[in-house]
Amino acid sequence: MIQINQRGPIWQWGGVAIVATAVASAVLALRFTGVLQASEWAMLDQFFRWRPPERVDDRILIVSVDEADIRYVKQWSASDATIATLLNKIKAGKPKAIGLDLYRDLTVPPGTKALEDVFRSTPNLIGIEKKVADRRSAPVAPPPVLSQLGQVSANDVVLDTDGKLRRGLLFLTPESEDAIPSLGLSLAQIYLADYGIVPTAAADGAMQLGNTVFRPFEANDGGYIRADAASYQILLNYRSAPFDRVSLTDVLENRVPSERVRDRVVLIGAVARSLNDFFYTPFSSTLVGYPEQTAGVEVQAHLTSSILSSVLDQRPLLQTVSDPLEIIWIVLWSAVGASVIWAVRSDKAQSTTYLRSILGLLVVATGLLSGAYALFLANWWIPVVPPLLVLVGSATVMTGYIAQLERSDRKTVMTLFGRHVAPEIAAVIWQERHQLLEAGRLPGQQMSATVLFADLRGFTAITEQTDPRTLMQWLNECMEAVAETVLAHGGIVDKFIGDAVMAVFGVPIPRTTADAIAQDANAAVRCAVAIAATLERLNQTWQQQGRPIASMRIGIATGPVITGSLGSSQRLDYTTIGDSVNVAARLESYNKSMDGTVCRILISQETYRYVQEQFPTRFVDTVHLRGRQ
Repeated sequence: MIQINQRGPIWQWGGVAIVATAVASAVLALRFTGVLQASEWAMLDQFFRWRPPERVDDRILIVSVDEADIRYVKQWSASDATIATLLNKIKAGKPKAIGLDLYRDLTVPPGTKALEDVFRSTPNLIGIEKKVADRRSAPVAPPPVLSQLGQVSANDVVLDTDGKLRRGLLFLTPESEDAIPSLGLSLAQIYLADYGIVPTAAADGAMQLGNTVFRPFEANDGGYIRADAASYQILLNYRSAPFDRVSLTDVLENRVPSERVRDRVVLIGAVARSLNDFFYTPFSSTLVGYPEQTAGVEVQAHLTSSILSSVLDQRPLLQTVSDPLEIIWIVLWSAVGASVIWAVRSDKAQSTTYLRSILGLLVVATGLLSGAYALFLANWWIPVVPPLLVLVGSATVMTGYIAQLERSDRKTVMTLFGRHVAPEIAAVIWQERHQLLEAGRLPGQQMSATVLFADLRGFTAITEQTDPRTLMQWLNECMEAVAETVLAHGGIVDKFIGDAVMAVFGVPIPRTTADAIAQDANAAVRCAVAIAATLERLNQTWQQQGRPIASMRIGIATGPVITGSLGSSQRLDYTTIGDSVNVAARLESYNKSMDGTVCRILISQETYRYVQEQFPTRFVDTVHLRGRQ
């Protein structure tokens, strides 16, 4: 007996592959045209906001200049004297490095000489310049003295098209100029120098600090598509915790103890709204109210912290996978979406199948989001939106594909069986269609069944004595009665052959136990007895109407048969063949001259074994059937 997988032959999973590939291709096309870029950024931002609180990076201290500090110094831009005093007080605390994230390209008397002296006496101080013009401002020159001393870095930033800052610069490489380190990198290098860590070139030419290689950002990293990857950029790995902060006034009023400054990177920068040094970051998104911005000095602190943490704390920078791996990742989830729908397809009510499909998709989608978020916590940024789209898209297309298969299967079942089976048998066949159908056909199966052949006796003479219209009406009534009796006893009408009927009991669902085979044999014999009774009743009616009376020969045989669909794509029939069919046909035609009642029934020895205790029988003869060995 052929065993078939409950979900259908392996080839049927080819539909899953086709759907998964087609949907993945469509979504990949959207992705590589940049349509999904903004949604990928939004998902990354959400992951940053979901990140659990981290410890404060105690290597960094921000000295902020807010509105209260501006009022304290009584001018919008603090004088050179004020900045000189501020730097001296910070120096006294012995910090590792000082970053002056305030533009001092112009002198602001009084105290210009004093500030220049502080610049010259503070080798761990880094000033800033804005090298490249953007929509926010024009280039800004560095402090002249610090420029002469080589203690200047760029504080330029890279904004995405939605105005958010997700990338940081390590080096700025203007045309025809040497690379200029960013403020964050310069401060980190000064800090790391005390650990004996200096920049080197990795095997691929990327900058290396200690064991950490800083792979340059590329145009298609993460959710980016054809981004501007000029200069030397990295993805910022923002910390979820704020940095330690004191105000300019606190320092000037000596309210900051030396211990709070010692061995730290101190960044001095504006946080006053009036100074307009603010940026949108992943933390800026909000459903209610105006998006909160992050001060530029904090952005520089995040860059410095990202570098130091990756080198000293094994907190890697945000990493991405290659384009080929992203494609595999997306195609995989497309296959998952299609497979889930294929796997949960059911013989139950459609509403139940839809509910199971939706629940399955929700579970898988939750797993996708959870997995992507877990990878993000491990500092990996992988695509989320394309996998979600292919998951839902392939599930939707697969649902339609299965619906089409269902329609095709139903058409096949109706074509093959039509009115030749009872409704309850048809229901069982439909429930078991995944076992039975393959490529719109019923593949050949060997099974045990009981075959019944019934043939009208003396039909040729009746034909000669009856006009065609009356003959066909009479024959149809006779065949209809036989067919209804077969269906009532759980058989299927295999075919009509002129004035003969072939019925089979035990197909198309394979019988796997002796009891089941015995039930089919008994059903066939009961059917034959019922046909005889039906003919007697019909004959009484026909005799009263002056129409021919009928008598039948029936042959029944139990044994192995081969079943399946036979024919062309345009004309397909379900049929049963094999030795047992031949035996039943020979039994029906055996000894045509034998005295007959209305219905003579002959059964094979194999059938007799199953029915001998249920029906009265008598031995007729032992016959060697022609064609058998």
